[in-house]
Amino acid sequence: MRRPRVPRPRSLAGQLFAMQVVLMAAVVAGCALFAYVTDRAQAEETARRQTTATATAVARSPAVAGAARSADPTAALQPYAASLTGGTGVTFVTIMAPDGTRWTHPEPDRIGGKYLGHIEEARRGETYSETYRGTLGRSVRTVAPVYDGGRVVALVSAGITVDRISEQLSKQVTALLGMAGAALALGGLGTYVVNARLRRHTHGMNAAELSRMHDYHEAALHAVREGLVMLDGRRRIALINDGARELLDLGPGAVGAPVAELGLPPSLTGALLAAEPRVDELHLTADRVLVVSTRPVVGGERRGTVVTLRDHTELQALSGELDSERGFTQALRSQAHEAANRLHTVVSLIELGRAEEAVEFATAELELAQALTDRVVDAVAEPVLAALLLGKAAQANERGVELVLTEDSRIDDGVLPPSLPSRDLVTILGNLIDNALEAAQGSPLARVTVTARADAGEVLLRVADSGPGISADDHDAVFERGWSTRGPGRGLGLALVRQAAHRGRGAVELGLGPDAGAEFTVRLPLRSAEVPS
Repeated sequence: MRRPRVPRPRSLAGQLFAMQVVLMAAVVAGCALFAYVTDRAQAEETARRQTTATATAVARSPAVAGAARSADPTAALQPYAASLTGGTGVTFVTIMAPDGTRWTHPEPDRIGGKYLGHIEEARRGETYSETYRGTLGRSVRTVAPVYDGGRVVALVSAGITVDRISEQLSKQVTALLGMAGAALALGGLGTYVVNARLRRHTHGMNAAELSRMHDYHEAALHAVREGLVMLDGRRRIALINDGARELLDLGPGAVGAPVAELGLPPSLTGALLAAEPRVDELHLTADRVLVVSTRPVVGGERRGTVVTLRDHTELQALSGELDSERGFTQALRSQAHEAANRLHTVVSLIELGRAEEAVEFATAELELAQALTDRVVDAVAEPVLAALLLGKAAQANERGVELVLTEDSRIDDGVLPPSLPSRDLVTILGNLIDNALEAAQGSPLARVTVTARADAGEVLLRVADSGPGISADDHDAVFERGWSTRGPGRGLGLALVRQAAHRGRGAVELGLGPDAGAEFTVRLPLRSAEVPS
C-alpha cells in the first residue's frame, strides 16, 4: 500500500512572498481608502468654500439689493441667478425673500415656493453653510444675507449638489486606483525578484528545514574534533569551531577578524589566504604541528574558503621517535654484521695458532663498546635519553663520526618534571644530533660533542659539530620550516626543536662550537616559567 504523499510546506521564500504581497495589498488598500476619505472631505470643504464665495459675492451686489426693493424681484434676478450656475461651478443660486419665498430657482416652476433648508442664522445676519437635501437632491449649500440700509432685505443661497462632488471625486478616485494598482504591481514585481533571489540562496527550503539545518550545523560544528574554519570572500573568519580555536590559540573575538591580523605564522597565513586549494600541507605554530587543507567556496564568484586543521604534533613526535628507533635498529643490525666479521677474525686467529692475538683483538673491541655504554648509562639515568644516545652513538660509528658525551653531562632519573615529557626531549636532542652528524660527516675531525645536564634549575642540552658551521646571515632563518643546507623545502628538524623548546617554556641558542662548527644550546626550566620573549 502506497503511503499518501504529504504535501511539502511552502518554502521560506514562498511564505515571505505571500506575506509581503498580502501586506503590500493591505497597505495599498489602506492608503487608497485613506486617500479617498481625505479627498472626499477635501472635496466637500472645497465645495463649501466655493458656495460661500458665490453666495457672499451675490449678496453684496447692489443690483440684488435694488431688485429686492422692486415690485417684481424675479424678473430682474432670475436671469442673473441663471447666469451664475455655468462657469462658477455651482449647481444653483437661489435668491429669496427674508421669509424664504423663492424669487429665483433653476427650475422656474418652483419659483414662489418655500426654500428647503435652514435660514434662521442668515436672517440674523450670519452666513451659514450646511449639507441638506433640497429639490435638486442632497447638496452642500451656503446662505448669506443681503443688506440694504442696515437691515436684511433678502437671502442668497448657493449650492453644489453631492452628485457633482461625487462626479469630481470619481475622477480622482479613478486616478488614485490606477496609481495604487501600479504601485501594487511594481511592489509585487520587486517582491518577486527579491524572493526569487532569497529562494536561490535558501535553496528552496522552508523555515523548519532551515531551523533544523542550523541545529544540525551547530551540533556538527562543535562535535568535530578537528579544526574547522570558514572564511568569507574578504578573508575574514566567518565561522570557527572549538577545535580550531584551540589549535590556533584564538579567543572568542576571532569571528569577523581578518586572517592577516590573527598573528599566525607567515606560512600558515599564506596558506589560508591562498586562492588555490591546499591539500594536507604541514605548518608549524608556536606549539603545534598542523596539517592544513583549504578549499575555495565557489558559486559564480569566490564566496570564501573552507579550512580544515588536524593536530599532527603527537604524530610528528611519534614519527621522530620511530625514526630514531629505526636508526637504532639499523645501527644494531650493522653492528651485528660487524661483530660477525670480528668473530670470524677471532676464530681465524685461533685456527692459525695465534690465541694471544685473538684474545687481545676481542677484548679491545669489547672494552671500546663497553666504555661508551658505561659512560652513557652512568651520566644519563633517564632511560629514554640514554637509549637515544646509545642509538645515535651507533649511527655515528656507522657513519665514521665520533660521538663524544662531555664529562659534565649528568641527568639523574626522576629529576625531569611532567612539564618536560621525554618525547619532547627526544625531539630536541634527536634532531640536533641528526643534523650534527650530517654536518660532521666528511669533515676532517668528524666529531659531534653532546652535553646533557640537569642542574641549577634547568635542563641544558647542547650539541656541537665539527662541520662547516652556519653563516651569520642564516641565524634567523635556520629555525624556519624548509631551511636546510641541502636545499630549500627540506628542513623540518630545527623548526620542531624550537617548537618543542617553546612548549617546555625554554629557548634555543645558536653559536660557534669548540670544533669551529655549529653549536645549538637548548635551556629548559625544571619548574614552570613564563614563555621567553
